Amino acid sequence: MLSIEPNPAVTFGIAHQDDDLLVVEKPARVPTQPGKGHSADTLLNGLFARFGNPLQNLGKARDFGLLHRLDRETSGLLIVGLRPAAYDAMRVAFEKRWVRKFYWAICAAAPREPRGVIRMPIVESDGGHENSSRQKLARVARVGKPAATAYRVLDSSPMGCLIEARPVTGRLHQVRVHLEAIGCPILGDKFYGPRRVQGASARLALHAHRVGFIHPTSGEPMDIRTDWPKDLRRLLRSLGLDPRKANAEAPGADQASDEADE
Repeated sequence: MLSIEPNPAVTFGIAHQDDDLLVVEKPARVPTQPGKGHSADTLLNGLFARFGNPLQNLGKARDFGLLHRLDRETSGLLIVGLRPAAYDAMRVAFEKRWVRKFYWAICAAAPREPRGVIRMPIVESDGGHENSSRQKLARVARVGKPAATAYRVLDSSPMGCLIEARPVTGRLHQVRVHLEAIGCPILGDKFYGPRRVQGASARLALHAHRVGFIHPTSGEPMDIRTDWPKDLRRLLRSLGLDPRKANAEAPGADQASDEADE
């Protein structure tokens, strides 16, 4: 008997698949795993409909293969282990910060500098938000844990800004909190954005578009990417932003990202 109820109605894309792991594309508005109010409509329920046996074999102690999570409103790439040895090796890679995750964020304004590293400690807090009394939130505070996010501006207009962000550390809502802290709240962010920003997008305008890591079995460098979802592509165009610029590789594009590792 499977521990997680399989639900083939939960759809997702597969950006990479081999015997050891998957890189899947989570749609927006789909929770990553079951929780209060979402027992059978999560990504993990969909994964169990297609990969139930290997995920069950990994068990709860290995989070049924989930190596990290995305917020419910966030779309994009997520790595899932299929074999215990591969899962364990990838868990070490995450702990040592060897896995590189990149996000596209559509923001209300451009930062002062076109690229840089945000180094602000983040602390978690329970509840207190008008929309969800039990929702864990985060904020910048001196008493928080160290957090670093590299960013670069990809395009901007009088109506908004397209930013690529790479969280080096893995704090709760890190990209959202850090971008808001430098005056660039993400459109549609109902937790951290001001009211005008909350209603500027039908959902959180954040997409995990790229992951890079060393394959735990073959040792091959993996650089897996995905394109814009249709809803965010429409949003970009309405703001006068060019979605094609997100895929342009500028010279030294990863400079700030590399500096964040130092």
